[in-house]
Amino acid sequence: MIIQVQSPRLTLIPLTNQHLQVWKKSGRKDLEIMLELKHNHWKLGLFYEQEMLQALHDYWIPQTAKFPLDYYWYTNWEIILNSASCSVGGIGFAGLPDNNGKTELGYAIDQKFEGQGIATEAVGAIIDWAFQDEGLKIIQAETPTDNVSSQRVLIKNQFNYTGEKKLELETPMQVLTWERLR
Repeated sequence: MIIQVQSPRLTLIPLTNQHLQVWKKSGRKDLEIMLELKHNHWKLGLFYEQEMLQALHDYWIPQTAKFPLDYYWYTNWEIILNSASCSVGGIGFAGLPDNNGKTELGYAIDQKFEGQGIATEAVGAIIDWAFQDEGLKIIQAETPTDNVSSQRVLIKNQFNYTGEKKLELETPMQVLTWERLR
């Protein structure tokens, strides 16, 4: 069964372990061919590009191999802009809901497509899909303190600001924390 989520302008497709392996070994262009999409070289901010590549190698590939039946909770979902027939970003969760019914959401949009409401629409669509799981009670998210656009995306999707924390990265980063209740 092929899983995908539709919204008025978008199709969200969760990448299988096989898709992720192609991305890692051959690059996004071969992944796009596999998905029958037009080529679009993503332009992401440095933080998001590094975060995505780290997730590909250290999280998505091993977790989708470990949880093949629930892979869609552990992978990147391609955000396809239907009118352009290309991927314009990625979105996904940090795994199945935990014992408290929580998971975390992350997303990134190609800079060429920012400001068009794509992230807002993608977040709304994937939240609607995710909340069909009765075990999911809370979706959490983090945004860099200076990423006002991403903060607006979350607010438009009924996320509430819950605080601030420092991510201990190579270059430490302050982020705002958010939650969306069922």
